[in-house]
Amino acid sequence: MANYQKLNVTGAERVELHDRIGLTGSEISVNVLPAGASVPFVHAHKQNEEVYIVLEGKGKMVLDGEEVELMANDYLRVSPPVKRQIFAAPDSAIKYVCIQTKSGSLENYTATDGIM
Repeated sequence: MANYQKLNVTGAERVELHDRIGLTGSEISVNVLPAGASVPFVHAHKQNEEVYIVLEGKGKMVLDGEEVELMANDYLRVSPPVKRQIFAAPDSAIKYVCIQTKSGSLENYTATDGIM
């Protein structure tokens, strides 16, 4: 059936889902940083906000120079222009999902877009 895409990935340190499952309104990546590692660059966005969902482990995010501690079950939204970089803790890996969408683009959500 062409109306859905399923993907199963195990063991990868980073999986970008946009092209792999044909996303048209967002970018989603699943990421694992080993203990003591970090994303090797600071970045911001022109239009896209990001939501980080920490699945396992702990670490921190540096947001415009401010350190924000992260641990499993944390959810963090970051506005487009904020400079950001994520780090795993020295003694713990961190596994997280990053969802990127155009800021201000949501017109409806489950309660108003769902059809029963």
